[in-house]
Amino acid sequence: MLAGLNLELANVSDPGRKRPHNEDSAVTDPGLGLALVADGMGGYKAGEVASAIAAKVVLDGVRDGQSKYHFSTLGSAGASIESRLIKESIQTANQYIFQTANEIPQCQGMGTTIVVALFSQNRVTIAHVGDSRIYLLRAGELKQVTNDHSLVQELIDRGFFTPEEAQANTPKNLVTRALGVDEHVEIDVQELATEPNDIYLLCSDGLNDMVNDEEIRLTLSKYSANLAEAAHELVRLANAGGGKDNISVVLARPRAAPNGRAGVLAKLQGFLARGS
Repeated sequence: MLAGLNLELANVSDPGRKRPHNEDSAVTDPGLGLALVADGMGGYKAGEVASAIAAKVVLDGVRDGQSKYHFSTLGSAGASIESRLIKESIQTANQYIFQTANEIPQCQGMGTTIVVALFSQNRVTIAHVGDSRIYLLRAGELKQVTNDHSLVQELIDRGFFTPEEAQANTPKNLVTRALGVDEHVEIDVQELATEPNDIYLLCSDGLNDMVNDEEIRLTLSKYSANLAEAAHELVRLANAGGGKDNISVVLARPRAAPNGRAGVLAKLQGFLARGS
């Protein structure tokens, strides 16, 4: 699905200053065009089991799907195929986590959030469950492109509180959706067109609870030439702010392929689609 696209990636995950171990799972695969962050929750080390299951199942699902869906099956339906592939992979991960939590006493009550970005030529498919986030930095402006599945966000959406009031009066980290809680889970999926020099940030709430959006924007802008430095600086800022939770930062920047390869593959894909 990454035909005609180079993807620059950075991936940093840190336990923070308060937690004894890291329950986040952050995965990137430039060959697949895949980036994901899962933030586990549960009893002793069960959270990291849940997030690890989610990461592996989604990674395997996307890899298997890319070998199944060829150019001839993509064409104008490519976006819907990618969305379906991600939804199926996340739903499968949910079922694995749910089953494991019910079969292994030490894993009872475990779950995980997840955010996934699957890049292909000139677009990205985004899926999420829970309060881990995806941001987009474009032309110097930062936008949160996922909507938290959390009690705080639900109260804001219903007009009970302003964002500032909700943060002050509502317990944080109470998610309204997570993988592994029920046998089936509702997954939000969207398709976005990508532009040159876009930077996508996937993160667990250990970042955005400690670093506000303006600090994130300034950091990404300052270190835009080097995504690895930007990721490490964001983690440093989160720890400097208290590091109360695990911190995972994944940065992705899609770039056009050199020597016109993207155009050639686009023409080939369109030709095959018309003939199918």
